Amino acid sequence: MASFEEELLMDAEENAREAEYILNTIPNELKEKFTEDDIYFMMDAIVDYYVNSGVLEGSNDDEYVEIDLQKVAEYVCKVAKEEGKDYDAADVFFVAQADFDFQEEEAE
Repeated sequence: MASFEEELLMDAEENAREAEYILNTIPNELKEKFTEDDIYFMMDAIVDYYVNSGVLEGSNDDEYVEIDLQKVAEYVCKVAKEEGKDYDAADVFFVAQADFDFQEEEAE
């Protein structure tokens, strides 16, 4: 069993791989718009959406869950606005899609 510090390190490494994946996947013009910090912020907001929206409640690993990525993007923009950041939902959609694709690949 991994220690707490080892688990934190593994989580940080996983987040770094995910951020790199997203930055490599989104369109080039968005790579110029979004910093790595923006991507990490969006990743956190996306997780927050999944946890708080109830979309994953009652599902198990064998059950298909439909995710509305437009709603995810709009939620990220709402949270960002509360933090003084201004993102366009059409741009964030690409980040949400890349995040979703990363999670799907990791689950395989």
